[in-house]
Amino acid sequence: MTSSSIRRLCAAMAVTAAAVAAAPAHAQLSLSSLLSPASKTKYPIVLVHGFIGFDNVLGIQYFYQIPSALRDDGATVYIASVNPSQTTEFRGEELIQQMKQWAAKDGVKKFNLIGHSHGGPTVRYAAGTVPSMVASVTTLAGTNFGSVVADDIGANTTPGGTFDKAATAGLQLIGWLTGNKTYKQADLLTALKALSTQGAAEFNAKFPVGAPTTTCGSGPEVASISGNSMRWYSFSGTAVKTNAWDISDALLAYTADYFKGEANDGLVSQCSSHWGKVVKDNYPWNHLDEINQVLGVIGKDAPDPVAFFKQHANRLKLAGV
Repeated sequence: MTSSSIRRLCAAMAVTAAAVAAAPAHAQLSLSSLLSPASKTKYPIVLVHGFIGFDNVLGIQYFYQIPSALRDDGATVYIASVNPSQTTEFRGEELIQQMKQWAAKDGVKKFNLIGHSHGGPTVRYAAGTVPSMVASVTTLAGTNFGSVVADDIGANTTPGGTFDKAATAGLQLIGWLTGNKTYKQADLLTALKALSTQGAAEFNAKFPVGAPTTTCGSGPEVASISGNSMRWYSFSGTAVKTNAWDISDALLAYTADYFKGEANDGLVSQCSSHWGKVVKDNYPWNHLDEINQVLGVIGKDAPDPVAFFKQHANRLKLAGV
């Protein structure tokens, strides 16, 4: 064996050893699994959009450039299409129906659910309703304890008024453009109620698994529902104006004022995002940077959101899910 071959073998052994050391003690990982592509999780990944979200509109994905990067790195990825403006339960039922369709079509047993913004509680609803189908739950800037932005806008919007009608029409248009079958049921005030702090508290009372054990603290990394063990993670950003060329930054800077100095990403506070194991809650991202929007324009020194999703997929892989 040549010296270069020996060096390559030693390097491969070192990488494998590092992966074994990083993996949870109870995770059952085979050598083939460790040497497989970094994002090749045991179970497929499902990406779930938030409020005013979509799976794909005019060729632009909500999780911009992320699904293809994960797939290129070995992951199987599904993209959910749920109503852009409805209750958590309504959106969750739509997600569950899609999960059942994917499972029947492709023989999938479980899924790794990742939800951004209102997608966070949405994936938690699915986990609580069909726990046997869920391997892990990840919320990214999840509205787990609501948003003061929803509180204020909801309280100051007249039902059936000009703003309510115009906003609801716009939300229904987004749903129609993305091909969501329930787009006519999109409704501004219905969603804002679900996203409010009171609405989140009512939801959390029904679906408490994974909740932080202390105020603004972390929750369990592993928790079970009806005897079905699953992993729980959360992440979020705490920046607002991150790139002068990003047209969304001005709007997020405006909504950030609702938080009165509390750390937030423009729409969700740092503490509200916590659920399950809080891996990191202060990325230099705003609410759209977290999903690599708008069109990949993020802060100059901010970490790459695409790389973040690949790293988290590798975390799930090493955890055996």
